[in-house]
Amino acid sequence: MTSPACASRDGVVAARRLARWLGLAAAPTFAIMALLTAVLGEGPADMLCAAGHGSLLGGMVPMYLLMSAFHSAAWLKLIAE
Repeated sequence: MTSPACASRDGVVAARRLARWLGLAAAPTFAIMALLTAVLGEGPADMLCAAGHGSLLGGMVPMYLLMSAFHSAAWLKLIAE
């Protein structure tokens, strides 16, 4: 039988692993969303970003690309290791 301290430590380790994998999943997910939005068309979801039209950052594709860039820290840490 495992002690509560051991079970708690295992939970912390599992949570850290999950957080690392989620961090690694974010950047490619947003990059794929940007690609799909660019290829398939922006459609009704672009209405949410209508305020930015007329600038380089208007629309869903630039938003997804920026989100991908902001979430790339996990990949940079992995590469640096």
